[in-house]
Amino acid sequence: MARSLTEAEYKALADGTAKILWIKALLSDLYFSSDPMTIFWCDNLGATYLFVNPIFHARTKYVEVDYHFVRYRIDKKEIDIRFISFQDQLVDVLTKPLPHESFNYFWYKLHVDSPPST
Repeated sequence: MARSLTEAEYKALADGTAKILWIKALLSDLYFSSDPMTIFWCDNLGATYLFVNPIFHARTKYVEVDYHFVRYRIDKKEIDIRFISFQDQLVDVLTKPLPHESFNYFWYKLHVDSPPST
């Protein structure tokens, strides 16, 4: 159980990293190439700061294993963590009720067409 939102985001990032590495290994076994680096977009500044400031990590002893796992993958240039504002989260169109303007903006950004009229 996560003790904070930052810890929850970090654990989700560690799980996502493990899954991406598994998918890359599977693609490699099937002789498909993939980009050497995967970009993760995170909307939690606290979790993002954990990657660039190891001192800050001392206050979050519960994420130590995940921290070292993700930090190792960042150092090997297998993943990159970048911050994204909550206003730019395209997935919100699929997960939250949005005002009409925001819905239309995200819908357009996802390149979704209207269904054909019958």
